[in-house]
Amino acid sequence: MTSTLSQRIQQFYDASSGLWEQVWGEHMHHGYYGATGRLRPGGCQAQVDLIEELLAWGQVKSAQHILDVGCGIGGSSLYLADKFGSAATGITLSPVQAARGTARSQGLGLSDRTSFQVADALQMPFAEASFDLVWSLESGEHMPDKAQFLQECCRVLKPGGTLLLATWCHRRCPPDLSVSEQRLLAKIYRVYHLPAVISIEDYEALAAQLPLAGVTTADWSEAVAPFWEDVIASALNPAVLWQILRAGGPTLQGALALRLMAQGYRQGLIRYGLLRGTRV
Repeated sequence: MTSTLSQRIQQFYDASSGLWEQVWGEHMHHGYYGATGRLRPGGCQAQVDLIEELLAWGQVKSAQHILDVGCGIGGSSLYLADKFGSAATGITLSPVQAARGTARSQGLGLSDRTSFQVADALQMPFAEASFDLVWSLESGEHMPDKAQFLQECCRVLKPGGTLLLATWCHRRCPPDLSVSEQRLLAKIYRVYHLPAVISIEDYEALAAQLPLAGVTTADWSEAVAPFWEDVIASALNPAVLWQILRAGGPTLQGALALRLMAQGYRQGLIRYGLLRGTRV
């Protein structure tokens, strides 16, 4: 990553992760609201449901050594390590997140087989064929080079291992994105420190160039879109609103931009893309 982008991402998550954990818990990703988005399981349960639904869709029934790319404060890493009785490694650009993941693993009695470290997903500090599951839950949108990102995920996978990715995307093109769509995306990029996102179809085309078999994609936009309305509702709680105002800076900007994501889903511009493949 370019130093300025990686630094901005680091600073954003260093500043906002603590407040997010207080309000929403350890899972820093969308929730799952049923295939058509009509279920209302509640915020934290919806996020756990998303993990389970992703595992089912990805046909992942076991794993020995998991890499969680963009691990946040360790929500998925620790959940998967506990579920499968496996080892898990989480990487993030945020030292605050890595430290919190380490502390949480110790509190849960999982520190003997989980670890968290600061690392760049475009230049992972791991040998080839190190993991049998590479899990990326909403980190791909932060990658300025999507092809290199997928190449690195594939490189560290063992033969027969699974890549399972969920990421923010934009709608299929053509038709080309309109001027108004580009403006909305630019606002989202600026607030959440994103390079340009791509379509699900673009991800599939990139994956087709890698030694991956059975590449499959899906669009779960309807299933996850209600998440942003739930987050907006929680942010209007006076106690939470006061904490956001006190945090100021990037955290406040992120909260004010929640409506942009909700708008993007309503317009069909923002899509939630899934991809899986097996390392040959």
